[in-house]
Amino acid sequence: MSNTINYAEQYTNQLRELYGQESKADALYHSNSDIQLRGGKTIKIPTLSVSGYKDHTRASLGFPQGTYENNYETKTLDHDRSIEFVVDPMDFDETDTVVSLANIQSRFDRTQAIPEHDSYTFSKLYAEAVRVGATIKHNKLTIENVLKDFDENLKTLEDKGVPLDRMILYVTADYKTILKNAEGIQRTLDIKSGGGIDRRIHSVDDIGNIVTVPSARFKTVYDFTDGCKSGVGAKQINYILIDPECQVSRDKYAYIHLFAPGSDSRTADNYLYQNRKYNGTFAIDHLFVDGCIMNVSALTQTFTGNGSTTAFTVTDKPEKLIGVTVDGTATTDYSYDKSSGVITFNTAPGNAKAIVVTY
Repeated sequence: MSNTINYAEQYTNQLRELYGQESKADALYHSNSDIQLRGGKTIKIPTLSVSGYKDHTRASLGFPQGTYENNYETKTLDHDRSIEFVVDPMDFDETDTVVSLANIQSRFDRTQAIPEHDSYTFSKLYAEAVRVGATIKHNKLTIENVLKDFDENLKTLEDKGVPLDRMILYVTADYKTILKNAEGIQRTLDIKSGGGIDRRIHSVDDIGNIVTVPSARFKTVYDFTDGCKSGVGAKQINYILIDPECQVSRDKYAYIHLFAPGSDSRTADNYLYQNRKYNGTFAIDHLFVDGCIMNVSALTQTFTGNGSTTAFTVTDKPEKLIGVTVDGTATTDYSYDKSSGVITFNTAPGNAKAIVVTY
């Protein structure tokens, strides 16, 4: 074999096929095909706006003057990851090094890269929803209210002119079970010739693309320090209903190489496998605010008043609070500093009063 194998060049199609099969977020990486990577890691998102009609004057030979603005917003891929493995030659199939490398690459993609790819993408969608002010619901979903919630979402999207036939509904298995058993749902059972009954939900009303996402890949925040795990204050996303065209996601397979023994001063008699890639997800702000609705489970922290303390620290330091109750009664008699997580009441809650902060 040669001293190095450029695996990214040789197996680009296989990598894309693997991501297409295994990644739940893959469809988001194929929208807005006219928006391309520039210089390897930069995305230029066009923002074109034009003025509307004006009254026409019949006696005039001219037309009213309109205006337009054509600007670009530049985004840089923000998920830059790399890894290397030193592989003992005794662990390689010496008759087919490429096959052995393919096994390492496949296992790495299936157990590490693809789950992280999804986790990053969905958590970034949440962060973008918070940033632009898209609809984030926190109501608890049940078989009694899930269809009402679904109908409200469709009504909102239709009212804003979002094409429903483009929408994708990303859901957890729990949400899908609730939807499958929802009160008031009308179901047509497919009785197979072999006697099986198909109860799977493939579409609901105008939403024809429903994708089930493992709950571990569907959190609001992750810690990417060493691999990928839920971050501090991570909340469970229950569903994301999104028009793929309201966001831009791009992958950049920058570098996947295998170095043979002796080809590098560090390899000695070992093989060295290196993998690096960029990817990024970004909202197209004016489209995203209307084209994305999600439901996220809320978290709570409880304190006990003593009649004198006015300041309490919310451990997770959430971006914002959903609500606060004192002794079961909602209150707005407080201020909140997100940088420190400190909630300060104007009047100290009474002794032994339960203070519940929802975020």
